[in-house]
Amino acid sequence: MKIINPNYIYQDGKILENLSIAFDKTIEKIAPHEVLIELFPDAQVINLPQNSLIMPGLINAHVHLEFSANKETLEYGDFLQWLYSVIGNRDELIGSCDLTCMTKATQMMLDSGITSFGAVSSYGMDLEAASAAPQNVVFFNELIGSQATMADPLFNDFIARLDASKSIKREGFTPAVAIHSPYSVHPILIKKALQLVKEEKLPLSAHFLESPAEKEWLKNSDGDFKKFFVDFLKQEKAVSDAKEFLAHFAEIPTLLTHVVQATNEELELLNSSKHTVIHCPISNRLLGNGALDLEALEKHNIRWICATDGLSSNYTLNLFEEMKIALFMHHSADLLALAKKLLQSVTKDAAEALGLNTGEIKEGKNADMLTLELTCKPNEQLPLHLILHGYNISQIYINGKKVKGE
Repeated sequence: MKIINPNYIYQDGKILENLSIAFDKTIEKIAPHEVLIELFPDAQVINLPQNSLIMPGLINAHVHLEFSANKETLEYGDFLQWLYSVIGNRDELIGSCDLTCMTKATQMMLDSGITSFGAVSSYGMDLEAASAAPQNVVFFNELIGSQATMADPLFNDFIARLDASKSIKREGFTPAVAIHSPYSVHPILIKKALQLVKEEKLPLSAHFLESPAEKEWLKNSDGDFKKFFVDFLKQEKAVSDAKEFLAHFAEIPTLLTHVVQATNEELELLNSSKHTVIHCPISNRLLGNGALDLEALEKHNIRWICATDGLSSNYTLNLFEEMKIALFMHHSADLLALAKKLLQSVTKDAAEALGLNTGEIKEGKNADMLTLELTCKPNEQLPLHLILHGYNISQIYINGKKVKGE
């Protein structure tokens, strides 16, 4: 048992003072130091410096580790321009991102306070790096393939990768399933994968309505995406429209990434199935996909969380930077209210969406905590300051174990 003594605790947008935390793997009790010493007289005491703050560890619900070698290779500004550059450089990027490269990406996340992440794995090459990471990991094995004639070999490959992730037996590692998108996965494959998800109660994720090109292809089997499908797959028609795709997920709460191009009708379907939207503002901007309508999500009572996506469509895996960009992207929102919501989205809300017992400084939750060094006594605008100023993270705890700091 340990007792840690901060000056302040940040929880649910509030600042708590004069309280300490007793913890081992989980947070056992939050109370004044004197009370905790009486309850746990043999506990190790950790005293923090003046103006120290404890907050929940951050959760990056959507990241692609396998493309972490990208820096200046891929082309930004338009989704299809980017996609063609991914296809043209895929072998080079994947070949140059070895275990060291992907471990560097997990370390980048850790250094910026990310104590849990959702890794979306296309090839399974990131399994070793994800399983060795100190963070809690939800490992989403991705299924892709729009041609019915290839359904069996593609599904067998997916099952082999899923089984490999199931073989990882370590605390905080959870196998999961990702369906790539409505335009890239045939309904035959979706149905087979979702049967597994239901039977084994696996976390589920998918990309959905990211770009205008995707929206036009799903609606009319036309537009900028048509040339891509004809040239690469000899495919003249979309395998699903948006509503048909969502119908598969009606009984399974799913993390849907991007959703920038969704209509009110589609948002109502998301609400009725209790899906969660993953918002990746930097990726959306770099790929020319527009800004997610957060007001519309709130109106439809849809939970949304913020994530970085991968380094194929971002320059960083730092959630504080991602939230900062979101503050400026959504310029009409109340600034402080948005800051509070963003912090909640990468802690409590992300934990609930991923099924993790973390995301809060609360008794019974796993002790995933950051200690930050503030420059002065905090005020009611602390949520905004946390996002803007990049305070030094002096210590990081994951499941009660210190992974950073003296």
